[in-house]
Amino acid sequence: MQTIESYDFKGKKALIRVDFNVPLNDKFEITDDTRMVAALPTIKKIIAEGGSPIIMSHFGRPKNGPEDAFSMKHLVGHLAELLGTEVKLAPDCIGDEVKAMAAALKPGEVLLLENLRFHKEETKGDEAFAGQLAELGDCWVNDAFGTAHRAHASTAVIAKFFPNDKMFGYLVTDEVSNLDKVVAAPVRPMTAIMGGAKVSTKITIIENMLGTVDNLIIGGGMIFTFVKAMGGNIGSSLCEDEYLDLAKKLIATAKEKGVNLVIASDCVAADKFAADANTEICPAGEIKDGWLGLDVGPDTIATFKEVIGKSKTILWNGPAGVFEMDAFAAGTKAIGEAVVEATKNGAFSLVGGGDSVAAVNKFGIAEGVSYISTAGGAMLETLEGKVLPGIAAVRG
Repeated sequence: MQTIESYDFKGKKALIRVDFNVPLNDKFEITDDTRMVAALPTIKKIIAEGGSPIIMSHFGRPKNGPEDAFSMKHLVGHLAELLGTEVKLAPDCIGDEVKAMAAALKPGEVLLLENLRFHKEETKGDEAFAGQLAELGDCWVNDAFGTAHRAHASTAVIAKFFPNDKMFGYLVTDEVSNLDKVVAAPVRPMTAIMGGAKVSTKITIIENMLGTVDNLIIGGGMIFTFVKAMGGNIGSSLCEDEYLDLAKKLIATAKEKGVNLVIASDCVAADKFAADANTEICPAGEIKDGWLGLDVGPDTIATFKEVIGKSKTILWNGPAGVFEMDAFAAGTKAIGEAVVEATKNGAFSLVGGGDSVAAVNKFGIAEGVSYISTAGGAMLETLEGKVLPGIAAVRG
């Protein structure tokens, strides 16, 4: 398999699939350029070697063809600033005019294609559309891990047109290699911390993790589905009653596999879902009627910290409570601090999922973990044990 390090880009037109699906405000100004910055090392590598980057991405969810709100024209200026060089903007992503612009590129010049999703063939994985994209370049670089779980034309199908000239960019290489450390070859003991509001969104991951981990810590609102399944009184706490039987099954499966399943023993309960609510600490299964659990309690925090502290591989996906409100942030903050401490002591730690990433940023501990994955769906599907089309397209 070709790699971005071994490939000779000199004089080559390099089609790069990136994820520039960034947020804009009402003035069409970029409010978070993290995804654009993440692609810079790959783009700069190709420029430095005398190649011509042809950058393609989706942006937003246009419904019926071109829409001004989702045009790449809103991004081209900032991309030029980040790269420190002019970036040409194509009027489309396929067609004769675009082919002419691509062919005319000189070494080091950069072309940004118009939004791929202005063509429905992109999300349909249309082979003819993928072929038209492929005509623009000499090689294909997939550097969009955030879309690697989609079998779209530009993320997977296009690979067949570059049998010997396809590779991962630096971002995808980092994501894959770091996820492999958690999924494929974890150093033990391995601990997964699964948080968030609902069991239903994490079922497949939890089931898959029970075959991999030594410890599984359950946090967030989904705690209470498990607590109720064990016969506890959870008051008005979030609970998915239709998953009570599944929760019991997961508890049994963990026991059968020898997995240490850690569920909250106590919690911070509140009389309403609000920052100024009255609160009390109580056993997780003894919440008063009308009250609801919004964070884990001190005994649970102590248990979480002890388990995390003994771990050599740690995956953290989802908060322990409603950390956006300071009154219910202690559990999530404590997990973050414990993960950082374990990392200092030699553990490998991977944080992934929007809420977890937001938490480490809020508490200023991002620098203290081994790796932060911002890929969302692609990361979650990897944890579920699924093969990602965009990865398989390169790896074969």
